[in-house]
Amino acid sequence: MEPRLTDNLRLMFILFILFSKGSGENDLDLNFCGTWRHGQGSLSLIVNLSTGCSGISISANRSSLSIKGQITSQCRRSDVIPLEQFGLDSVKEINFCLYWEPVLDQLKLQFREKNFTLCWPSSLQDNCCTDLSSGPNTPEAPYGIINGMVKNDHLSYKTLMAYSFTGAATKCEKLCEEANRESTQVKMTEHPCARSFEMDMKKDFRGNNVTSPVTQGVSAQPAITVQIPPALKEAANNNSKVVFTFFTNNSLFQEGLQEVRILNDVVEIDVENEVITDLSEPIRIGFHHDVIPKTHSRKCVSWDTRKDPLQVTWLVDGCETRQQGANHTECLCNHLTYFSVLVQLEPRPVCHLLALTAITSLGCAVSVISCVALIIFLCRKSRRSKEQSITLHLGLAVSLAFLNLLFFLTGVLANVGGESVCAWVGAALHYSLLSSFAWMGIEVFHTFLLIYMVFRPSPKTYVWNLVGFVVPAVPVVILVAVGDIYGVKKVLPCDEPSDPYLMCWMKDTHKALLAHYFTNTTALPILVLSGIVMLFLVYREIRTRDEWRQNRVAFLSIWGLSILFGVTWSVTFLNFGHTFEVFNFIFCILNSFQGFFLMMRFYMLEWIRKQAGGSALGSSSTGSTRQHMLQAQEKS
Repeated sequence: MEPRLTDNLRLMFILFILFSKGSGENDLDLNFCGTWRHGQGSLSLIVNLSTGCSGISISANRSSLSIKGQITSQCRRSDVIPLEQFGLDSVKEINFCLYWEPVLDQLKLQFREKNFTLCWPSSLQDNCCTDLSSGPNTPEAPYGIINGMVKNDHLSYKTLMAYSFTGAATKCEKLCEEANRESTQVKMTEHPCARSFEMDMKKDFRGNNVTSPVTQGVSAQPAITVQIPPALKEAANNNSKVVFTFFTNNSLFQEGLQEVRILNDVVEIDVENEVITDLSEPIRIGFHHDVIPKTHSRKCVSWDTRKDPLQVTWLVDGCETRQQGANHTECLCNHLTYFSVLVQLEPRPVCHLLALTAITSLGCAVSVISCVALIIFLCRKSRRSKEQSITLHLGLAVSLAFLNLLFFLTGVLANVGGESVCAWVGAALHYSLLSSFAWMGIEVFHTFLLIYMVFRPSPKTYVWNLVGFVVPAVPVVILVAVGDIYGVKKVLPCDEPSDPYLMCWMKDTHKALLAHYFTNTTALPILVLSGIVMLFLVYREIRTRDEWRQNRVAFLSIWGLSILFGVTWSVTFLNFGHTFEVFNFIFCILNSFQGFFLMMRFYMLEWIRKQAGGSALGSSSTGSTRQHMLQAQEKS
């Protein structure tokens, strides 16, 4: 009994120490979260912040959430912000968090997934308001803040009108040194505090260069270099002081970015009490960074806090991008604010997207018309001939017509119909693609039967229709049942990542990516490989015949069969390295015009047959695959 009692007492003592430490220790920064229980009607955010270090209070009532106090070094703000414009008045309770970073003088409020910057990050000041401690509890109320907590420590589960915190002024430099020492211990290379420099533009100012601090142990070269032109002195009127603030690895600048990211290094250039725009000579900002692959686009961007003071919005307006190498980007900007480089992540952006879209749209339109003409041509031939190959060509023409029609309309439907329409159009487009692949594979297999199994009966027509039209529907139906596969897909251009091209296809989700790999990426290599092998077998079979020596016959045989077998889709596997832009154009031309090329194959073969008259060359009625696809009549 005595040892067990001793163990229990020891455990109670440890828990007491832990709880005392969790509730009594003050925090250098503030991370307060809670749930705002409000009433119906319009809601607003009231912000009243001034410099000092008396403390901060977060209060709430039926219609407003208020953040008031004195904890900032230089940030002053007094606003009433309607929340209706952000779509935050549709639910009775709203989860929120308030983040305070004293060394950056940065205050951020998060409503659900929306972030509001109440105080922008700034350079290191003299005093920081820190060591925040919770004040006395306020009375309960029907409307207010429930489940208030600091970091992971609950302060109250009740609905309280307000929470208050008091702080103490501390030298910012001391806090920064402590934070830097901690980051060094955990092997972080980024300096946790912003560094600021001031430059005085005298009367005879002719420009100057400023560089960011060099991080020890990382690189001997500064991450950012700024070249100030003489034009800034003229635009600054009577103010001659320019302030440069260099930020490293601040998560605020990355908020809201998914398919793109901002470099770790950001610079703010500011002339106090002046709004500088439209400089006659641009400011040159050089960013030295890790190597960025050529396949990832990068753009110089800026955040204009005057246009969007609450949310971080990176825009390319007013900046020109010059890539000086894989690890150096130069920005030429005509205004002052926050600057950085926006880097495109996967999916890879498409360069010359406008030209590629125009080519694809033209090709799809021509292919639809061509496939309709080919369908009419084949239907008329089927009345005079009972050859099974005509049915196969007809199936391929129908699937290609459907594929090109949907691809031609996908951009319009995505912009007009949105997710609801694209969920079905994307599924239909996927089905038509798989159906086209299936019919191309059928053409390959049927050619093999005609050449190497002449005396073996070919499968019935309904079997081919089952494989070509029904089997491709099976995976599409399964994916529709799984859900969250088809919808609006964004194709990002290299020159303007913020303005993507919308189309109906598979989404950019993990499930959709797996579906793409298991269907398209699996079927396409099989089709291309079998088509190339079949081309080789056909060539080996007919290369010794007299007709092969005619150049036009040889060309039409290989080219026509390449279109028929889907070999042109092999270009997609060449889309890498420095030549990927060239192969993008080749891929779009070959495959968007596939229906047109297919029609030309049959019409040219018909023309050759008529020119040849009754010769062996002209005896082919369909220009199909048997006996080098040109001369002998096909037999089913």
